[in-house]
Amino acid sequence: MRISSFFNKLKYQIANDREFTLFLLAGLFIGLAGGIYNSIFPNYLHEVFGISEFQRGVLEIPREGAGLVVMFVVGVMSFLGDVRLSRVSLLLNAIGSLFIAILSPTYGSMILWLFVFSLGQHLLIPLTPKIIMDLSTSEHYGMRIARNSAYAQVATIVGCGIAMLWMLIYPVGFVPMFIIASVFFAVAVVAMFFMRADKPDHKRPQFIFRKKYMLFYGLCFANGARKQIFLTFAPWVLVSVFNVKTPAIALLGIVTGVVMVGTRTIVGRTIDSLGERKVLMAEAVLLVVICLGYGLSGKIFSAAVTLVIVAACYVIDSSMSVVEMARYTYMRKIAVMESDVTPTLSAGTSIDHIASMFIPTLGGALWAITGSYEPVFLAAASIAIINIILTSRIKIVKTSLSEA
Repeated sequence: MRISSFFNKLKYQIANDREFTLFLLAGLFIGLAGGIYNSIFPNYLHEVFGISEFQRGVLEIPREGAGLVVMFVVGVMSFLGDVRLSRVSLLLNAIGSLFIAILSPTYGSMILWLFVFSLGQHLLIPLTPKIIMDLSTSEHYGMRIARNSAYAQVATIVGCGIAMLWMLIYPVGFVPMFIIASVFFAVAVVAMFFMRADKPDHKRPQFIFRKKYMLFYGLCFANGARKQIFLTFAPWVLVSVFNVKTPAIALLGIVTGVVMVGTRTIVGRTIDSLGERKVLMAEAVLLVVICLGYGLSGKIFSAAVTLVIVAACYVIDSSMSVVEMARYTYMRKIAVMESDVTPTLSAGTSIDHIASMFIPTLGGALWAITGSYEPVFLAAASIAIINIILTSRIKIVKTSLSEA
């Protein structure tokens, strides 16, 4: 009886919310692919190419350079519409992951395919919340984004589990894992092809720099600077300083995923009930504490205790990415026109990645000069404080969106 009830509810969901259901399905395969890819990539760089801390920071220039051009790509390809452009982004993910596996005999060739993969990844960042909000009412933006994200996160947990088990059985099996991730991205493309494409916006402006959006852009820049220090160096500290192997990184990914499944729903509801300002302020304060945990624990505790603290900070910091949805809903609520939303989110992604390109290089240089990772995270704490100041200025006056 319960099984019958489940399938009846599933049929109702598909029949009455078909487009959102298909997008959830695509998100599941994106999560599977992302869980595998993110679990193996730090160790892949460390074990296959043996790069230094400074080289790891410099690598973010081409990788995050893909994010910088997002605003231009979205502007030029706006004639496709958001759904078709999402298909293109996922196809780039599939191609990039596959060719990292089979066409990267040298470090230089790997960077080329990393750029392709990263371009697809960063194109999807502004498109995902835009598509979800187009399929939702304004009162439920937070919950709908959270629901999609929670489904994807469950799949990410499974992806991390696949990577962990694979690397325990075949410790140097990076190539098969990249190929499996590529297949999952390809399946996500297929799911997106069953969605009805939105009407292409031939009149959509390529760049939006209204004064009203400047705070949003400032938040994107500060978030990109601090976030990229974490994304680049937090896993690198675990891999290169504490010699943590791929299965353990994947296990941390699973723990992070479990935490995020619950927090996404909570954060989504909190955005809808308390508003973006309070959610983003809480995030900014917590990020200062996390950065101090990274930067000071090694000076106070033993190496074993420090590893536990750094791993805990890694999980909490990873989990904080859920709050990104508050920036998306904030932008949607202050938008003057409907046609502003996608290009402004895309511009925000590009501005985020202006910081993301160069901050890791400076972080890698700071690590190389001081011989320690702690100063890098203390610098990140100062950026998090700037984020608190910017977040305190958020005010939302609801406007009536129009195409005029």
